[in-house]
Amino acid sequence: MKHLFQKGKDPSKPTLLLLHGTGGNELDLLPLAGRIDDEASILSVRGNVLENGKPRFFRRLAEGVFDEEDLIFRTKELNKFLDESAERYEFDRDNVIAIGYSNGANIAASLLFHYQNALKGAILHHPMVPRKGIELPDLTGKYVFIAAGTNDPICSPMESKELHSMLEKANAFAELQWENRGHQLTAVEAEAAAKWFKKCSFQ
Repeated sequence: MKHLFQKGKDPSKPTLLLLHGTGGNELDLLPLAGRIDDEASILSVRGNVLENGKPRFFRRLAEGVFDEEDLIFRTKELNKFLDESAERYEFDRDNVIAIGYSNGANIAASLLFHYQNALKGAILHHPMVPRKGIELPDLTGKYVFIAAGTNDPICSPMESKELHSMLEKANAFAELQWENRGHQLTAVEAEAAAKWFKKCSFQ
């Protein structure tokens, strides 16, 4: 997978896995990662799927309708890539925090849904529920921050609440932050995510 890796100043801190939104690339979320923790290592990945020339992490059949077969395949692919990258760049595979926006947040949530030990935690900006009607693994000890917009036309408030509820039922420590905005990733929610990250004391 196309990506960039930046070794951080403090190897004891989590590696931040950056996952962009539709049409983005591996450079998009670097400023956000700097706000979250400017001493952590960064692994930023570009989605392997193209939709009208725009990179994504998995296919969709329509707006808000995911290609589940491709989602499962791409989630497995990303999890394997994390295993390989941890070996290649010598970071702790058990200490990875995903930071995703929109489509990137969806694939990050899918990692949590499908693999118990894929992530230590996640910051999800405007995610949807990746799959419905499945049993999640036990996510005890996992920390998840969800940033949602009350006027989000793509990800409804109901969707955000459902994801939050599913993660809590799987024993994750999940926090849901609301902003009276749409689908855009705002400076206010980025700041809220940074405060949450520090509160969780990921060291």
